[in-house]
Parts: sequence; structure tokens; C-alpha cells
Amino acid sequence: MANENLNTLRNKIAILIDGDNAQSSLLSQMLVETGRHGQVTVRRIYGDWTTNSMNSWKDTLNFHAFQPIQQFRYTVGKNATDSAMIIDAMDILHSGVVDGFCLVSSDSDYTRLATRIRETGVFVMGIGEKKTPKAFVNACDVFVYTENLAAEKKAAQQKQLHAKKTTKSKDGKEDSDPMPMLSQAFEMAAGQDGWAPLAGMGNALYQLDPGFDPRTYGHKQLSKMIASLKDRFEMRTKDMEGQQIFYVRMKE
Repeated sequence: MANENLNTLRNKIAILIDGDNAQSSLLSQMLVETGRHGQVTVRRIYGDWTTNSMNSWKDTLNFHAFQPIQQFRYTVGKNATDSAMIIDAMDILHSGVVDGFCLVSSDSDYTRLATRIRETGVFVMGIGEKKTPKAFVNACDVFVYTENLAAEKKAAQQKQLHAKKTTKSKDGKEDSDPMPMLSQAFEMAAGQDGWAPLAGMGNALYQLDPGFDPRTYGHKQLSKMIASLKDRFEMRTKDMEGQQIFYVRMKE
């Protein structure tokens, strides 16, 4: 299980989002969910950015470093976004730069794309609403419903309201509570046994925020930062081929 977790985190994933058929408010949760299966290296959102319907994406896509792909609607009532996304997906597939795909949409038009990717032996997951046609759901190796992501987001927000804290760095300045990001990173790296390799958790943190640095919170290393949060995490070590590997688990 340990080697499997570490190998999964080394996989490279492309996340392609149909902006016309996805919720911008869940972009962070989509990124975390995709990050469970590897490092998200290609991040693209497709849509007609000249329309008001795409405005909700603009702030959040910049924050998470997604590339907006412009696709004009040539005919009223016809969705050109799916064609652009399918063409891009096939280009990425044949370039061999990723080990898997995440297709975000509730549109059945992506069923054949998911099937084609899976036929090549490449991992493909989908994210969409529960109304997503079963054919698209079954064409993916994994499918996650946005209703479940929305419920998780609401629960996490309620926890934050009840446990609002600030952590002071060594220079006396107050920094925002790192727990929300640490929790997300743990969920991305955790295995079925409930333990996450510390190295995998570190990789997940840099996916969520490339500017993350334990020194911001007064610690030279991530391991020391986690060890200081004894009320939230527990740690253990495991010997693997003569090396001590650190593992982390969140406390209930």
C-alpha cells in the first residue's frame, strides 16, 4: 500500500473542465479530488469567455493557475466547447505528457472521449452532477459527483467556523490558519488505511499552494510542523529498504 501511494502521487494528471457544464464554486474541491490520483500538471477550462456566463470562473481560475481556453459559439444553441476540449484531450493523450485525465462535465458528449482514453490504458476519471448520463459515468475508471463535493465543502466550512485559529510565526506576525490546506493535502495523499506518506502530503501542499513554506508558520520542516500539531495529527515511521518513511494520520 505504501509504495502504491507514492507511485500514484508521481502520476501526472490533466484536468479539463467544460466551463459551460461545471460549477466554478467547486474548483478547489475538483482539484483536490483529482490530486488524489496524481500531480495535476495540465489545468484547462474551456468556454466562450466573451459571455457573462463565464465570469464566475475568472477569479478562481487565476488563483489555481488554470489556463482559460477560448471557444466561440459559432451557432446559437450549439455547444462548441465540447469539440475544442475533445481535440485538446486527444492532442494531450498522443503527446504522452500525462498518465491520466480528469474530465469535468455532466454532458454525455464526452462518453466516447472517456472510452477512447481508457482504451489506450490511460486512467480517466470524471466529475459531474448526479444527472450525468450513466453511459459517461461508466466510461470512466472513477466518477465523482459534484453533490458529494458540495457537501464536503459545506462540512469543511462549518468546521472552520467552529475552529478559527491563527498561528504566529517566529517574527511575531500572525498567519492564517494552515489547517484547511493541511487537511486538503492529507485527503489527497491518504491511502485506504487512513495513513498518508509525509512526502506525498508535501507534494499535495505544493499542488494546492506553490508558495507553501513551513517556515511561514515557524518550522524549518513539514515534519516538525505536523509534529507540533499533536491534537490534529499523529505520525509514525516505517522502514522501507533501509530508509525511514514518515506517515501521517488525522485524528478524528
